[in-house]
Amino acid sequence: MGFATEVGIDLGTANVLVYIKGKGIVLNEPSVVAINRDTDEILAVGEDARQMLGRTPSNIIAVRPLRDGVVSDYDITERMLKYFIKKTCGSGRFFKPRIMICVPSGVTDVEKRAVREAAQQAGGKDVYLMEEPVAAAIGAGIDISKPDGVMVIDIGGGTTDIAVISLGGIVASTSVKMAGDKFDEAIIKYMRKEHKLYIGERTAEELKMTIGTAFPREEMVIMECRGRDLVTGLPKSVDVTSDEMMDALEEAMLTITEAVHNVLERTPPELAADISNSGIVITGGGALLYGIDRRIEDRTGIKVIIAEDPKSCVAIGTGKALNELDVLDGNSLNRKASYL
Repeated sequence: MGFATEVGIDLGTANVLVYIKGKGIVLNEPSVVAINRDTDEILAVGEDARQMLGRTPSNIIAVRPLRDGVVSDYDITERMLKYFIKKTCGSGRFFKPRIMICVPSGVTDVEKRAVREAAQQAGGKDVYLMEEPVAAAIGAGIDISKPDGVMVIDIGGGTTDIAVISLGGIVASTSVKMAGDKFDEAIIKYMRKEHKLYIGERTAEELKMTIGTAFPREEMVIMECRGRDLVTGLPKSVDVTSDEMMDALEEAMLTITEAVHNVLERTPPELAADISNSGIVITGGGALLYGIDRRIEDRTGIKVIIAEDPKSCVAIGTGKALNELDVLDGNSLNRKASYL
């Protein structure tokens, strides 16, 4: 196996995607690590570890080391990155790839340093950080170097990043900790309250992906949901409708649409005019929630486009930005700083 020299990583709360120059996306796995508490040994990473979530004996824990788009467990994040880099790039004593990692637009300098150090410890030579909405825009095929305003909403697992981009930089942005994970939590809460049924994260995610909805459906969809009855403590199954899912996700949708409205209010008028012409682009796994485009369109009055393959946009964008590094390095540092 040849060594990859340039690697783009979308280090997400829910999934990690790795892009290698010349090969495209070579890995897409859940950001979950299973650890033996007694020996501190890693038992599984990615999809294998996700299967263990909520199903492990007391000596094994399945953890997600990233919360709300930032590193919550530095040591495990580093070990997870090391595993994914080794799996996709090969390993060699003297071989160190150049790595571009995406971070949410609202992260602090301390959080950025934690990501950069984890990547360096995991085997990166030069580690660059890039803001998620910029990467998402590049990955969605938008030319961000033009003086036209573009609005991107990246709905991931931990954060929703909303940004207006022009001339390769962010003009107005916000990042809210309301995304895929919070959608799951809202569904769990709803099922407890309305059906007295206790369900786990995986079941909530299944409900969200199968019958979840952000805008009224023309035809109601029903799904059977299994969990534990809070009254009797015994297993029970109930039928859940897409209308109920809309109720469960109402608060989350309000938070996101208000955040979009807030960014539009802070956008210079010339760029706002561009956006009303070109529309708003949604990327990230959350873009797959039924009706989310129509919900945002309804609130803003601007047409909303879901990017092609929204889950991969950020990873593809980091990879494309890596291809530009040679050009960027030759230019002034200011250009590089605004871009990365």
